[in-house]
Amino acid sequence: MARRIDVTGTDGVRLAAWEFGDPPKSGLHPAPQDTPGVLLLHGLMGRASHWASTARWLSERHRAIALDQRGHGRSDKPTGAAYTREAYVDDAEAALEQLGLSRAVLIGHAMGALTAWQLAARRPDLVSGVVICDMRASALGAASQRVWAEWFKAWPVPFATLADVRKWFGEDDPWVERPNPARGEFYAEVMHECEDGWRPVFDPEQMLRTRATWVHDAHWEELAQVRCPALVVRGLDGELGRAEAQEMVRVLPRGQYAEVSDAGHLVHYDQPEGWRRAVEPFLDAVWA
Repeated sequence: MARRIDVTGTDGVRLAAWEFGDPPKSGLHPAPQDTPGVLLLHGLMGRASHWASTARWLSERHRAIALDQRGHGRSDKPTGAAYTREAYVDDAEAALEQLGLSRAVLIGHAMGALTAWQLAARRPDLVSGVVICDMRASALGAASQRVWAEWFKAWPVPFATLADVRKWFGEDDPWVERPNPARGEFYAEVMHECEDGWRPVFDPEQMLRTRATWVHDAHWEELAQVRCPALVVRGLDGELGRAEAQEMVRVLPRGQYAEVSDAGHLVHYDQPEGWRRAVEPFLDAVWA
């Protein structure tokens, strides 16, 4: 089970964090404060619930907390707030401190992975390890931002039913080369029912604003400043190519590499068992 704990991000934005595991007998946390902690950071458009399968096995031995980042999930989505890299990193830092996570490992997917390594570079005292799931360090460029804007416009919103959501994202999305039912389930989790049908829980314009703060720049310099152990994980059919992933491992002072077969960009969601086999030994070594 998961229970909600609200934390306060930079500029007062309320963030919903979800702690997985058995309910506590007393006090705020179900596990002792010195239990190794994991903060799970979803990607752009994602939400904390996407980490449920990962958090369940993590919570057997660790404090596993997934964060709905600003603009996502159940967290605040203020129109006037900052959606910058600094704001996302500040939020993750505030979450670690307010939740009292000990010897924390940051596990991030896509945008969440970038937040994880940027925070690890900034605050090595807070982070004992980083898992980077399918996020590129190179600049993606203005063209990719235009593609995303066109993709959002192509969404046939509102969707009449959740089955329509699953079908469009899992089978009919013209931006995807081959069908993937897991992708349909992934996007069904970020929809909510409105009077006219099913719409995303996030604002697409806020997502584009968020994405614009990282796609034009490369992030190799911050990667090189991550002094803790770091694992780069890619799906064989994901967005992070093998050559770039291995270069990221080389740049990281204590980098390691793993790949998951039969997985695309949504590695942890698409192939949860393969993902666990890739990540669990790394975590065991960090906390040995």
